[in-house]
Amino acid sequence: MLISIDWIKDFVNLPEGLTPKEVGEKFTLATAEVEDVISIGEHLEKITVVEVLEKEPHPEADKLNLVTFTNGTDKFKVVCGASNVVVGMRTAYAPLGVTLPNGLTLEPKKIRGVLSEGMLCSEEELGFKEESDGILELAKDAKLGMTMLELFNETKDIILDVDNKSLTHRPDLWGHYGLAREFATVFRNELQNPFTSQWTQDLKAKTNSNKAPVTISVSEDSSCLGYFGLSVDNVTVGESPLWLSKRLKAVGLRPINNIVDISNYVMLELGIPLHIFDRDKIQDGKVVISKLASPTKFTTLDEIERDLIPGDTVISDGQKPLVLAGIMGGLNSGVDENTKNIFIEVANWKAAEVRSTSTRLGLRTDSSSRYEKTLDSLSLEKTLLRTLEYVLKLCPSATVNGDIQYDGPDLSKIPTLKIKSSQKSIATKIGKEISFEEMKTIFESLAFIVDGDASEFEVTVPTFRATKDIECESCLVEEIGRIIGFDNIDPVSPLVEVVPVKLEAAGKLHRKLRDFYAYHANAFEVMTYPMIGEALLNKAMYPVDKGLELINALSKDTELMRATMVPGFLEAIAKNAKNEDQFRFFELGRTYHSDEKKFCTEKSMLAVAYFSKEKTPFMELTNDVMRSLDATNISYQMSERHPKFKSAVVDEDWKGIHPYEFYNIRIQGKMDGVVFSVHPIVLKAFKIKGNVSIALVDLSTVESREQKDKTKYKPLSKFPGSTFDCTVVCGAEIPSANVLASLSKLKIKQLTASKVVDVFTLEDGNKAVTVRNHFADPEQTLSGDFITESSNKIVETLQKSGFALKQ
Repeated sequence: MLISIDWIKDFVNLPEGLTPKEVGEKFTLATAEVEDVISIGEHLEKITVVEVLEKEPHPEADKLNLVTFTNGTDKFKVVCGASNVVVGMRTAYAPLGVTLPNGLTLEPKKIRGVLSEGMLCSEEELGFKEESDGILELAKDAKLGMTMLELFNETKDIILDVDNKSLTHRPDLWGHYGLAREFATVFRNELQNPFTSQWTQDLKAKTNSNKAPVTISVSEDSSCLGYFGLSVDNVTVGESPLWLSKRLKAVGLRPINNIVDISNYVMLELGIPLHIFDRDKIQDGKVVISKLASPTKFTTLDEIERDLIPGDTVISDGQKPLVLAGIMGGLNSGVDENTKNIFIEVANWKAAEVRSTSTRLGLRTDSSSRYEKTLDSLSLEKTLLRTLEYVLKLCPSATVNGDIQYDGPDLSKIPTLKIKSSQKSIATKIGKEISFEEMKTIFESLAFIVDGDASEFEVTVPTFRATKDIECESCLVEEIGRIIGFDNIDPVSPLVEVVPVKLEAAGKLHRKLRDFYAYHANAFEVMTYPMIGEALLNKAMYPVDKGLELINALSKDTELMRATMVPGFLEAIAKNAKNEDQFRFFELGRTYHSDEKKFCTEKSMLAVAYFSKEKTPFMELTNDVMRSLDATNISYQMSERHPKFKSAVVDEDWKGIHPYEFYNIRIQGKMDGVVFSVHPIVLKAFKIKGNVSIALVDLSTVESREQKDKTKYKPLSKFPGSTFDCTVVCGAEIPSANVLASLSKLKIKQLTASKVVDVFTLEDGNKAVTVRNHFADPEQTLSGDFITESSNKIVETLQKSGFALKQ
């Protein structure tokens, strides 16, 4: 949003000598972020009145002339293409170095071989008009050498470009009068209030008891929070005066005509949008505010036909819609050059409904952006009277026809917000000693009313700050803090007792799992989206379980609450597999499931994924999952697919499960865990080139219980152990666990562990399983003969079970 400091000065005197940068910095620290500071009118200080002395044709161009002129002291010569140049005329000259409003900086330049020393300017180049023909013709008595700033009694302006996001909670700052109140408080100056009770009486006195030519009717089910209207006759539509059009252009609006410009000007001044009708286009002399009952075509002022739906609030005349409430007027009721009689409308609308309609139509206007902030209905009448004041000023022949009309909720019943606090409470929370008198001064300069003393006082919040901004004592603390300047508060460490946080059982379990996978499994923790789309489920070929659908989803890709973490993991793997040959990651997240009794059941899940381009990481993942469950004292059993009992955490019929690389994890008698490799057909759908294994464990049943630490101290063995690896061949359909199961009957006391460390597919379709066996004896060093003998027993046992050594 653009703010004109010249406009602000209508209501408050700013300190002398402030630079534009200082104004912007002060406003940023106290109120809202200023993205840019723009100086306007500086070029007019350098552009002077000159008189043309000579005019001769350009030697190399038929349409150009060489013009010699004087500023009363020196002579200059420029190349000029204007057709209205005559000897003796007085015009405006911009010397070298001047930057014009269109961004052009004048530099020495040869035009068709002749050096030009600046430019004779048109009204368009000076920024006075959108278009103009020829150079500016000044009065004959215009003093030579006088600047344009002096000649036209212009003033320089500073434009602050404020970040709109900083003002979303401050509807009172969407008009220059509200902004002036902020400047008055920030710079500790008095706000000049032109809207006195006498001002109100004088303008109301211009109304009369005539029967109003337009009646107002507001339906109770509409989004209207109050509607004022007033009829004015005999207006003259024409070009706006220079002061009005100049201010509109300074803040980014294009002047149209005096009546339309007044409506825009008052909106920018007071922050309340309004609409002015051509009253002769209102049929039957009535205005009805209601919701549409059926779909309707409606052409707005921008000449675009829009499709309105039932429930959209419109302002109609009983025959047709005239205005899309809170957003934009209709082409069929707008003011044009033939307008003689007008109807001024100032209303307030429900923020949520304006936002909803505006978003659906893709139509965001200055009006809708203000109504979305929740405006103050008590400011409507003042806005109407201010509009009337300007209409009568710019159209001296205009007269008011009838009295002010109103319909809608009883505005006297709008509640007053009062908040209690104390000087000590606010000073303590800010961290700086501030006197009650200073607090009271700040509050009153912001239009708050303070009753009480330092020990306890009550603050009455003005209605324009109570719509959605000020709510509680913390808001009062913020008001004092930002005005005295947060940069003026010395940072102090809080005096609090540092006590270790007592974790619940779930927190302790999660911490142990995080530590294990980060420190012992070299895995990274990730967070995938809990909201997914049906398209992702289809891509993963996962059975589509609609589950829980979001009513107001951000997009089709986030319309479902995930019932499984697998598709999200595959998407994350696909992104990382483009840049890495192997990686591991894990997540402690939740899945969401429909529940007829509780509506929704959430499950706490551990998900782990290993990726490798060269070989399957299935056994590495299986071993790490077993180790993590052991480390957290969770009792479990690893098992193959069961013909009757299915996994509770993954659909075993899913195409993405590898036919052989699969283990169920039974926890407390339930199939609450699984380790599997992803089938190549699904990996291909995600363009993943490599091998992926995933583990899922439902922690819901175990995380709420305090896990007893079963760790027992056992001294390190004084004697070295030994390992024996052997690789056996078996059918691809035979689970690797069967190989380990065959060794369970061996009665070798020193055989402390056997585990599968590798599985790979052979050319003939069979698979090779590498088993690592560990020997150790706490009492003595194992002899070579013993290790050889025990290794032979292992091989013999494997062969008897049908697992021959790989040759």
